[in-house]
Amino acid sequence: MRQRKLLRGTELRYVLTAYIAAQGPQTVESLLDYLDYHDFDVPGRPSKTVSDALRWERRRGRVRRLRRAHYGPGAMPRSTESYIHKRAMALRDEAAEIAVSGDSEDAYYQRLYARLEPYDEF
Repeated sequence: MRQRKLLRGTELRYVLTAYIAAQGPQTVESLLDYLDYHDFDVPGRPSKTVSDALRWERRRGRVRRLRRAHYGPGAMPRSTESYIHKRAMALRDEAAEIAVSGDSEDAYYQRLYARLEPYDEF
């Protein structure tokens, strides 16, 4: 069974904010799909946890609420955006390592190769 990295607090906010900043407007459902794809887990009721994390980012202007369950990028200083992006990438790498820690060597390299393409997009 694959293990998943549990995200909460600042880590969850940074991953969500970086994804919205890079990809544009997103629904809560698409954000949950993104977290699932990258082997992240969220405590509690996932949709509420994601909405609560984005509410925090809305107060700082980094994320805008477009309508119910739809969020878009806000404004943030370039240095803050760079820091958040680097931290989000480090968390993705950490989640990938945790997910493949119990797999065979062949499965590890297959997953590693499959994950190389998404880094070009984000």
